Amino acid sequence: MADQLNDTVALVTGASSGIGEAAARDLAARGATIALVARRKDRLEALAAELGGRTLVIDADITDRSAAEAAVARTAAEFGRLDTVVNNAGVMLLGPAVGAPLEEWERMVDINIKGLMYVAHAALPHLLAAAESGPRQVADLVNISSVAGRVARAGSAVYNLTKFGVTAFSESLRQEVATRHVRVSVVEPGAVATELTTHMRAEVREVARARFADVERLAAEDIGDLIGYIVSRPRRMALNEILVRPTNQAG
Repeated sequence: MADQLNDTVALVTGASSGIGEAAARDLAARGATIALVARRKDRLEALAAELGGRTLVIDADITDRSAAEAAVARTAAEFGRLDTVVNNAGVMLLGPAVGAPLEEWERMVDINIKGLMYVAHAALPHLLAAAESGPRQVADLVNISSVAGRVARAGSAVYNLTKFGVTAFSESLRQEVATRHVRVSVVEPGAVATELTTHMRAEVREVARARFADVERLAAEDIGDLIGYIVSRPRRMALNEILVRPTNQAG
């Protein structure tokens, strides 16, 4: 595994914890040079020190278009290329739509949709160039959606909106760039043991935790391993969409 992604460069958003951190570890273990992007610089620096090698720390809020564009540009400028992007940064703020704080809806749209869009837009020219000239002759954009991008539920209206959007965006974009050997993949995890629920209001968080109380949740490392698997496939093979749930999560 250690040399599968040698001489390639990967950028991971939301890399300070959870799936983003796990993905960065896995890609680094496969030989990629990593750019870590998130707002919590101290966590990124600790991870970079652990990964060693040529690891770039970029403290940025990708909901700011200029910051997202600058993160991509800096990665490509510093390392000379960009082969893989993992669009992982996101937030889940559940709760009834009636009486919901509009700020929560705006935050989910800003991060889950607009931030992902800004990074993808800035990265595409670099990914297309990498597919033409890179050591593997293929490049990857991996967008992290959710089971909520497949199944709508009460109390999840705007989160569903954003994740259905990520899945649709990914498929449309895939059709545009597939013949140029840029693979666009969407990963749709079910319940994963991360910090995602900690951002919710207390009363909503307890409802969400109760729903999954009997579910053996996935580990972030499970999804990190899956992302590493996706981007390390041979050039001829693309994994377009992967829905992954805990074994005992029924819905």
